[in-house]
Amino acid sequence: MPSLPLRLSALFLALGLSACDDAPRFTEAEPGEARSGGSATVRKTDQNAFSLPSANLPPSRRVDFSVGNSFFRNPWVIAPSTTTARDGLGPLFNTNACQGCHIKDGRGHPPEPDDANAVSMLVRLSIPDAPAYAKVIEQLGVVPEPVYGGQFQDMAVPGVAPEGKVRVNYTPVKVSFEDGTEVELRKPSLNITQLNYGPMHPDTRFSARVAPPMIGLGLLEAIPEEAILANAEAQAKAKEGIAGRPNRVWDEVQQKTVLGRFGWKAGQPNLNQQNVHAFSGDMGLTTRLRPFDDCTDAQIACKQAPNGNGPDGEPEVSDNILRLVLFYSRNLAVPARRDVNAPEVLAGKNLFYRAGCQSCHTPKYTTAANAAEPELANQVIRPYSDLLLHDMGDGLADNRSEFQAGGRDWRTPPLWGIGLTQAVSGHTQFLHDGRARNLLEAVLWHGGEASAARQQVLSFNAEQRAALLAFLNSL
Repeated sequence: MPSLPLRLSALFLALGLSACDDAPRFTEAEPGEARSGGSATVRKTDQNAFSLPSANLPPSRRVDFSVGNSFFRNPWVIAPSTTTARDGLGPLFNTNACQGCHIKDGRGHPPEPDDANAVSMLVRLSIPDAPAYAKVIEQLGVVPEPVYGGQFQDMAVPGVAPEGKVRVNYTPVKVSFEDGTEVELRKPSLNITQLNYGPMHPDTRFSARVAPPMIGLGLLEAIPEEAILANAEAQAKAKEGIAGRPNRVWDEVQQKTVLGRFGWKAGQPNLNQQNVHAFSGDMGLTTRLRPFDDCTDAQIACKQAPNGNGPDGEPEVSDNILRLVLFYSRNLAVPARRDVNAPEVLAGKNLFYRAGCQSCHTPKYTTAANAAEPELANQVIRPYSDLLLHDMGDGLADNRSEFQAGGRDWRTPPLWGIGLTQAVSGHTQFLHDGRARNLLEAVLWHGGEASAARQQVLSFNAEQRAALLAFLNSL
C-alpha cells in the first residue's frame, strides 16, 4: 500500500489542491488536534457524547456535576407543590426542563408540522429602538414587545393563556454549483397565530432561535478576552472583507457593559447570566438576579398566578441550584475528533482553509490560567469560532438588533462536535433557526462577509465537496 504522504499527494492532485495555492497544506494531523477540548476531551461518540463531564474532572467534583445534571434534566412542576425544590414552573413558559430544548445536551430543531409546541425553538421579540428606551436598550439590548415581552411563550400553566402558537413555513431556494449540481435550500417564514393577549406592535421584529449544543461552554468562557479582541484586530488588518466585531452587553452582577460571548448574537456575557435568562424566559423560573415572573402588564392572570418562591423570599431557583447548574453547564465535555489523519479529512481541511473558512471559524486557543474551574485552565482547545459578530447577509438576516449586533449579524458558532449531531440529536438541522437540513446547506446559506468563502465552495466539484464534509463531520 502506498505511504500516507503518497496517498495524500495523489488525493490532493485529484481534488485540485496544487502547491501554488496560498492556503496551508496539511499532510498530517497537528499534535493534539484530536483533543478538541484539551485534557477535558472525552472519547464517547454515541447518543450520550454531549452529556459527559470533563475528562479531567476528579471524582470528588463529579458529585456536583451529577446533581447539576439532575436539575438540568428533570422537569420542573407547577406551584404550589410538595416538590418544593423544583416547583414554580411558569406561569408562561416554553418547556418544563432544560433538556426539553437541549435534548441530550445537544442541538434543538424547528417544530414539525404536527408538533403541538415549538419546544426546542423559541422566538425572540422586540420593537425598534428609540431614544425614550435608552436605559432599557443599555441593559436588555432590545426593546421588548409591549404586550408579549422579549420572548414568545407558547405554553402556560392552567388558568393562564399561552401567548399563542408558532409554526414555520418554508419556501424552496435553488442554488447551483459550477459543475451543474443543484441544491434546494429552504427559506423559513414564521407564522404566529392564536394570539391570546391581543395584537402585537405593528413593527414587531421576530427572531427564531433553536437551542445550541451545551458542550464546551466552560472552555469558551475561559478564552481570554484579549484573544477574542485580537481576532477582530487581525481581521481588520487583513482587509480581506472579514470584519468581526465584539458585542458589548450588560453584566447584571457587575452592573456595567462587558464583552458578550454566549447566545446566537453573543448577547450574554457569561454562563451564569445565560442560565438565569434561560430559567426566566424558557421556564418562567425566578432567580436572585431575576426575581420576577416573565409577565408583562397586559398579562394579568400571569401576574396573579401562584409562584414557588419561599416564605423568606428565596427564589424558585435557589442560589445553590443555580450554582450546581452552572457547574454542570461549565463542565459538559467536548468529544474527541475522529479520523483526523484520514486522507479525505486532511484534504477537506485544506479545502476549508482554501475557502477562507478559518478566518471566522478560528481553530485554536489556549484558555486562561485563572479559568472559573481549574480543570478548564491552560487548555489548548479547538472550538473553530472567533466568538465575534459578522454580517452574514440578507439571506440569514432576522432584522433584529441586540446590543451592538445588527439585523444581519450573527456570532460565529463553534464547530466542535458538529459531526456528532445526528448521533446525539437525531437530526442534522443547522443554523440559528434550523433551516439547513445538512452541513452543505448550512454552508450555502452563508452570505455577507462569508460570500467569498461560499463562492469558493460553489466552485468545488463532487469529490471536493465530499472531502470538505468529511472534515466538518470529523469535528
